[in-house]
Amino acid sequence: MDNKRTESEKLTLNLGYVDLGRIDVMVSEGFYANRSDFIRTAIRNQLSSHAATVAHSVQRNTMDLGVREFTQHDLEQAVATGQKLVIKVVGLVRITDDVTPELAIAAIESLEVLGSLQASTVVKKALADRIS
Repeated sequence: MDNKRTESEKLTLNLGYVDLGRIDVMVSEGFYANRSDFIRTAIRNQLSSHAATVAHSVQRNTMDLGVREFTQHDLEQAVATGQKLVIKVVGLVRITDDVTPELAIAAIESLEVLGSLQASTVVKKALADRIS
């Protein structure tokens, strides 16, 4: 896992030429700093208009909302108590680099992330059958 702590995820999307041109008009008229600013604003507006639906779904599915980080210490505590973790997050799950694949398997029963999972390649591979 990259040691750099990012609070955003890079996305790639395809837009039709007309929509892209309309965005460029809004940028050139000074309404937005650039295309990315326009797209981020549009996404935030859509999320805001559907906030109640998202909140209800998060609550119904007993999911955490935001950033959750799991360290070697956290997972060792779970193993010590004999309770495997059921991780359900809307946002970002970060499993730190000090977590071994063996510890992850021993501590995590299931992992559902609507957003992004940051973990080493070997930990992701070890948990592949537990990630939904």
